[in-house]
Amino acid sequence: MESYLRAADHLPVRYNAAEWFIGRHVREGRAAFLAIIDGEGALTYGDLDDAVRRFAAVLRAAGVRRDERVALIAPDSRWLSIGFWGAIAAGAVAVPVNTLLKPADYRYVVDDCGARIVVVDPAIVSPSELSSLDTEIWAMDGMRERCAAATPRDGYAETHRDGMAFFLYSSGTTGEPKAVVHLQHDAWVCCQTYGRSVLEIRPDDRCFSVAKLFFAYGLGNAQYFPFHVGASAVLFAGRPTPDAVFEQVRRHRPTLFFGVPTAYANMLAAMESGAAADFSSVRLCASAGESLPGAIFDRWRQRTGLEILDGIGTTEITHIFVTNRRGEVRPGSTGKAVDGYEVRLVDENGDDVPPNELGDLLVRGDSTMALYWNKHEATKSAVKGEWIRTGDKYFRDDQGFFFHGGRTDDMIKAGGIWVSPVEVEGVIIRHPAVLECAVIGVSDEDGLVKPRAVVVLRQGIQPTHTVAEELRTLVKETLAPYKCPKTITFAPELPKTATGKVKRFMLREAE
Repeated sequence: MESYLRAADHLPVRYNAAEWFIGRHVREGRAAFLAIIDGEGALTYGDLDDAVRRFAAVLRAAGVRRDERVALIAPDSRWLSIGFWGAIAAGAVAVPVNTLLKPADYRYVVDDCGARIVVVDPAIVSPSELSSLDTEIWAMDGMRERCAAATPRDGYAETHRDGMAFFLYSSGTTGEPKAVVHLQHDAWVCCQTYGRSVLEIRPDDRCFSVAKLFFAYGLGNAQYFPFHVGASAVLFAGRPTPDAVFEQVRRHRPTLFFGVPTAYANMLAAMESGAAADFSSVRLCASAGESLPGAIFDRWRQRTGLEILDGIGTTEITHIFVTNRRGEVRPGSTGKAVDGYEVRLVDENGDDVPPNELGDLLVRGDSTMALYWNKHEATKSAVKGEWIRTGDKYFRDDQGFFFHGGRTDDMIKAGGIWVSPVEVEGVIIRHPAVLECAVIGVSDEDGLVKPRAVVVLRQGIQPTHTVAEELRTLVKETLAPYKCPKTITFAPELPKTATGKVKRFMLREAE
């Protein structure tokens, strides 16, 4: 594969993502293939194509025109999928929205993206909370009724391969979320890179993702990766607690399982407490969202016999662009660049850093966002020509494996030396008493910044001075002395985004 895969070299000028991922399968004889399994049962590609074209017709009849935004506030189900692809099929722009926000946050998103239509599940937020002069609000039942009464649109909108297709709101680990604008060709690029060379996804695969569809990671896992090859997706509307995930895996037998580090840690804790789990159907496990500690990788492989392919993706780049691969996993590492993407590590002057030295991560790939909507200055700061600055610190070892040092905003300068919070967290989480950990920089009585660890202990273990000292000793024996947390505090949980990323800025603000 080319080191930098360009959609323009492979796709026609007129290209509609919904037609490629849904309608193409009917046209090529796969109408009877299973597309979705959810709480309502099974849905074939033929049924999905019909429903998508019905919703596209409903939108056009309501006056929705090319490039107008259609926001979707709904749990994972066939109806969220129909809404997403139906908006694109109509030539509009789909905006799946985090289902764990507050009413004020929903009003912000609706106003920020300028939604023409909002489809909302009233169990998540009341339609009355979203009233706007410029926006029409439909309850989910209303969407279903409109689709049932509609005549399917004849075909899919003839959009440009570089036209807008969907917005995804970044998870906001450093504050206010931003709308990331993605184009019609972006999902195709991800499928031809990560989907093809890492997942090696095939039509008989069945995908289950802990991460939900409003999350960039989840959207690929349970929508466009399976739909690229005619495979199927298991969609679960509920909270992904360990017991719920175990039940979905037992019942629906997925072959590809996508988790996040927090979910793997919680599932391991449940298994070690006696919960029954059967992952015998799974041929590949993936992880993203946060760096996966090597200790979790080792425990998961010991319990299930499966490797976890940890990787890094961002909302801005649509999906994963650096990852481990089957049979070539370096525990604690994020792996190597995905075929079709180019990666650089640079210093503050923009010069490449040598091996084993921390640098800012830059990526070049054709799934990169067009811009941040209504965020001109932020766009200029992140996008540098064909390259985008991810905001992550990494180093690359002599074998070419990348190791995450943390978010640039989360790095700690202690005693004039940079400390990676991820490195310290990876050591602390090895302790058998620890479930999760986050390391932040806190000023001491002299105004000097020192590392502090906020630790969540496993169920049944009491926070004591003895445990804290054991953790400090473990770090001192493993890392350089200046990296050892000066203080360790215990918490019942860590503040996180809806996609499982730790909000370290909230921990810093609490101090």
